[in-house]
Amino acid sequence: MPSETTVYVAVELSVSSWLVAARSAGAEKSRLHRIQGGDTTTLLALITELRSRASTKLGRAVDVACCFEAGRDGFWLHRLLTAHGIAAYVLEPTSILVNRRARRAKTDRLDAEGMLRVLAAWLAGDRQVCSMVRVPTPEEEDAKRPHREREHLVQERLRIENRIEALLFTQGIRKRPSLRSWVRDVAELRTGDGRELPCLLRIELERLRRRLVLALELIHEVEADRAEALAATADDKTTQKIAALQRLRGIGPNFAAVLVREVLYRSFANRRQLVSYVGIAPMPDQSGGMDRDRSISRAGTRGPARRSSSSPGFGCATSRAARSPLGFVSASARYRGARGGSPSWQWRGSC
Repeated sequence: MPSETTVYVAVELSVSSWLVAARSAGAEKSRLHRIQGGDTTTLLALITELRSRASTKLGRAVDVACCFEAGRDGFWLHRLLTAHGIAAYVLEPTSILVNRRARRAKTDRLDAEGMLRVLAAWLAGDRQVCSMVRVPTPEEEDAKRPHREREHLVQERLRIENRIEALLFTQGIRKRPSLRSWVRDVAELRTGDGRELPCLLRIELERLRRRLVLALELIHEVEADRAEALAATADDKTTQKIAALQRLRGIGPNFAAVLVREVLYRSFANRRQLVSYVGIAPMPDQSGGMDRDRSISRAGTRGPARRSSSSPGFGCATSRAARSPLGFVSASARYRGARGGSPSWQWRGSC
């Protein structure tokens, strides 16, 4: 996409308003336009007007490249722009280089203009200036819903359980009642000074019990729906990947679904991209005569990154580990091994 015939557009998204920064082909300065948040009709009309002006000025057809940062708006805007023939790009916000001063100015205008510079550099061939998000299809995005919903329900269950334990601990009770015999166990509970549980505390515990039971029922419902969907699509390649992963020791149905839906649905050029995506790439620390690997980066996709540290398929290693998936070791570990030394990591006994 030649810069001489390209109109660059960056959209700084927010809840109430969108700030659109545009730089026409051959222009040095950008122009700012503020529109109402979610007003795609005005956005498309603005892009059409910018394209028309640039085409009239240059006397030939021009391209439009539009970008915005990945965030709470998801990918619907990318699909809308693409459907209207506009080259859309989704930037990974944490990959954009910023001023390293302790206190720096941050406004929507600076962010939008910064995205314009990043987009122009990336399209000019500088792939190190930022990372672009691989936008999933609507079907791929919808397939992630079951395990993400289950994750939120499990977190809700843990919050309720911790709240019950905290309330009982304030009364000197260190044992949580069983859901199977809740009424009997609560009636037998005594505070640390020998009293029965206060009336209002028992009422609050009963409400928490009902919330806990509901969370457990919803978790079982999501798991049953997922199993039913997998059984109905047994011939699908994605389902076959999930079934194959479950045959590995230590990988259950939930982690297999997360691994396939969140990671293996896309392609990676090399193993470094894979471990970076899940946040287990080693962090080199080299300066002068010092050359070592620090802890892993943990800067990856949240769901897979959280589970990869406890899955044997991704290698459970110590904090100094040269971690990499499927048994790969880092270049520094191979180098030390070739010289007769031992790698600076050990496999844990259990993963």
